[in-house]
Parts: sequence; structure tokens; C-alpha cells
Amino acid sequence: MICSEFGDPLALRVAEEPTPSPLPGEILLELTAVGVSFVDGLLVRGAYQVRPPLPFTPGSCVAGRVAAVGEGVTDPSVGTAVAAVLSGFGGYASHVTVPAGDVVPLPAGLSADTAAAAMESYLTLVYATTHRVTIEPGEQVVVLGAGGGIGQAAVDVARSLGAHVVAVASTEDKRTAAKAAGAEVTLGYDNLKDGIRAATGGGADVVIDPVGGAASESALRALAAGGRFCVLGFASGDIPRLPANIVLLRNRSVVGVDWGDWSREVGEVPGNAALLSDVFARIGRGELRPGQPATAPLSEAGRVLRLFGERRALGKYVLHP
Repeated sequence: MICSEFGDPLALRVAEEPTPSPLPGEILLELTAVGVSFVDGLLVRGAYQVRPPLPFTPGSCVAGRVAAVGEGVTDPSVGTAVAAVLSGFGGYASHVTVPAGDVVPLPAGLSADTAAAAMESYLTLVYATTHRVTIEPGEQVVVLGAGGGIGQAAVDVARSLGAHVVAVASTEDKRTAAKAAGAEVTLGYDNLKDGIRAATGGGADVVIDPVGGAASESALRALAAGGRFCVLGFASGDIPRLPANIVLLRNRSVVGVDWGDWSREVGEVPGNAALLSDVFARIGRGELRPGQPATAPLSEAGRVLRLFGERRALGKYVLHP
């Protein structure tokens, strides 16, 4: 799928190109499933902080099998089921070449669909809870946007750490999905500050916010003493101006969580592969329970990205080349 100009995702077009050959140290992946994310849509519209040079192929979280290996590669071998986070996009395709060290084998029992759908969301949340904020057993954790892919992963990760999770979502269907992911209580956005305080017995210890907008300040005001407010993104399209006096009161903290920047600049490939191995291990042990994603043909990528952009997507999607 080719993006020739920034704008409506429906302008993505299918292109037929020769299957690439792996260079020394690379492997060729025949893709089975490609994860779709809200960020992909921002990239296509030119609204993300990173702007790839045009034309480009979106997609970064992929799963499939090793179809060929380049010179010097002995592991993984041809036929191995693997997943990878691509450093330069290009995932909305049938085949990609990647450095052999970038891929992580899929554990037995983990499907390509589940792996591709879970990667971005769960990498973000496991990064958040291992590098940016600590969630202790028994703490009250509030998740905004809990019906989306990142929100459901936040609910699941917080639940796995022993937290009491309050999920906030805009529709009954999304609240039901958040409940299935492990939330104990669900709320809508009306009277949010009072709703959070009532649901948490006085205030939240942690708020996870991938939404932004007016809900952010309401949730910030509902933090307990020493509470931590985690900024993951702005799915609402509105970047809030959080009042510093509310942060100061009761020793609250605001914490930025940008897994993408860390994976590119600090953790780089080895750190990110280790983090992905940790995510897959937790799924394999049953500690994390990602839901089954919806699927669509690769040719319908634009339609699916539209769903994310209009906040109508429920949970995660994967594309099948």
C-alpha cells in the first residue's frame, strides 16, 4: 500500500512490486498479519511528529514467517514464525526485508494475528510500567479511552500488576470491551472528576491518558495525593493545557510516555527486541491477555485507518496481505 501524498487514508493505493531479496545479515519476511494503529493514520494524514518522505508504505508491527535469509544469517531459519517492529515503516505489504537481529520468534500458541495486533499497544504499556511509572498492587488506576487498542492494553497491563482498574470510554460497547479486558468499574465522560473520585474511593493513584482534550484536566483533578498522570497521546485531536497548580497540589506528577522515541533513540533495536520478548513471554504465561483482533484485507487499509481516525474502531485490527 502506497501513500503518495498526505491526506485521506482512502487515497492509499495498491502497488505491485518485485519481491525484495535479503541483503547480507537480513531476512525476508512473508507477512501473515500487519498491525494497524491510530499512529498509522496520523502518519498518512501528515499529522504525526515524524513525516516520512513521500511516497512511503505505512505500518511498523508485522508478523509472518522467514521466507529467505541473506548471507551470514543462520538464525532464524527459513520457515520460522517471527514478529518485528520495523524501524522505517513499510509494513503494509506482503513481504519485507529486515535485519536478522530485529525479529523475535513467536512463542508456541501465539498467533500471528494476536502478535501483530498486540505489539504497539503492549510495547507502549510495558515500556510505561517498566521505564516511566510504577504501578503497585492494590493501587487505583484510571484508563481513559479504554475501548480502543491502547486503552484495552492499558487495562490489561494494569490488571496484571494487581491494580484496581477504572475504565473510561465513550460508548456502552467500548465500556463492555474494557470490562472484558479486566476493568472492575467503567465510566462515561460525563462528570468525570466526580465519577473517578467515587469509583476510586477518593482519588486515582495513576491515570493513563491516550485521549487528551477536556477529559485530561478532569482526570488530573481526580488524582489522589502523590498521583501520577501518564500522557500517552491525543486521540481526541485536542492537546490539553494542564494547569500547573493542580500538578503542584498534593504532590502530583505528569509523566510523558513515548515508547516510539525510546525505541528509536535510546533502546534502539536490541532494547526494543528485548522488550518485545518480555511482552510475548508475559502473554505466553497468561499474565497478559490480549483480545482477538478484527481482520481486513490489506487492500482495505484506508477504510480501517478511517475507523481509527473517527474513533469508531473497537479494539485492534490487523491486515492480511
